[in-house]
Amino acid sequence: MSSNATARAGVPSASRTLTSSTIGSVIEWYDFTIYGTAAALIFNKLFFSNISPAAGTLAAFGTFAAGFIARPVGGFVAGHYGDRLGRKATLVMTLTLMGGATTLIGLLPTYQQIGIAAPALLVLLRLVQGFAVGGEWGGAVLMAVEHAPDGKRGRYGAWPQTGVSAGLLLGTGVFSLVSLLPEPQLISWGWRIPFLVSIVLALVGLYIRFRITESESFVAATESGGASRRPLVEVLRTHPKQILIAIGVRFAEGGNYYVFTVFILTYITQQLDLPRQAGLTGVMLAAALNIAALPLWGALSDRVGRRPVFIGGALFMAAYAWPFFWLIDTRSPALIALALAIALAVPHGAVFAPIAAFYTELFEPRVRYSGVSIGYQMGSVLLGGFTPLLATSLILWSDGASWSVAALVAAGALIAAASMFVAPETFRRSLAAPRNAPEWRVGA
Repeated sequence: MSSNATARAGVPSASRTLTSSTIGSVIEWYDFTIYGTAAALIFNKLFFSNISPAAGTLAAFGTFAAGFIARPVGGFVAGHYGDRLGRKATLVMTLTLMGGATTLIGLLPTYQQIGIAAPALLVLLRLVQGFAVGGEWGGAVLMAVEHAPDGKRGRYGAWPQTGVSAGLLLGTGVFSLVSLLPEPQLISWGWRIPFLVSIVLALVGLYIRFRITESESFVAATESGGASRRPLVEVLRTHPKQILIAIGVRFAEGGNYYVFTVFILTYITQQLDLPRQAGLTGVMLAAALNIAALPLWGALSDRVGRRPVFIGGALFMAAYAWPFFWLIDTRSPALIALALAIALAVPHGAVFAPIAAFYTELFEPRVRYSGVSIGYQMGSVLLGGFTPLLATSLILWSDGASWSVAALVAAGALIAAASMFVAPETFRRSLAAPRNAPEWRVGA
């Protein structure tokens, strides 16, 4: 049997690959999310206790941003090896790094124990987390979309996207449980539990990932001599417009997601003086609804196209920014939960669900992992890591007024809508078109 036939015979079913991509994504994003929750609620007291609470919050969000700085590096490295050596080995590497870094954060001494070395080590491990998740997303969505049946790429691509909210739900749920501990116990040891759980999840994820094989499109490209020797250089040279579009469309969810899930926890506890549980419960409910909504939005994009679904969601997000904060500012736990549920299930779901398939369809097979990773992760470092920091700064500048952050959310959504407006519609493209097919040329 030829090597190509062997590879094809060993390729798992689409549903099995989809399951492995989704579960791996959940684990990666659980690890990444618990850091954001801890940065919003705990880390200013543990690692920056020598400065004021407000300055400590800014410093904690600064370490949160450090992970996003490393994400493009992880995306570049994973994209290079993912296009040259394969998706599977790259995904095993990213999960191993993420699980190890997260577990070590749970073992870190605090500032009171070892001084300035504590926040320094925290930043280092956060950089490793960022590197790992930077390489994870592209591989997970490619495995799902490249295995999808015809006409179902949007829905299949949306399932690994649910990993973000499922990881958020799982991470927030664990933090909600440990937050029930008395404050001294939470600060002393309880906060470590969510991080130490990561080692178990990582072992489960690795077992699953070792059982999958490469996508047929990657195997075919490699064995036909179509693999690129320098995919990073090639994609930057041949697909500059596609990369710019990929970065631009991320302005709707890349930063605003962290307003809805990370910054809002600090806003609720510090500005509205409400118990942390009010924010955590609302975020958990919203994440659960988002998990249900994402596949529906992805399926809709298979029927009407990626652009209509995305642009409609982005425009809704821009209009909803002020009502969102009006509901939050009521201080009613029920209305806070409603505000968060609408934000994640409707506008965020509509802009986030289609982009896995859309990104995959933007780039030709030989440079696809690199193109997807660069576009997505460059948007992450520009938006996600600095948005909670910028939002906190805006609140301090506006003396606690939420309109400034609402304007930030609306601006990002409008930029994304404009970016998608100039993008090509991709949902009917073939993923296996020849290298120089017109649909993948620079002007397409």
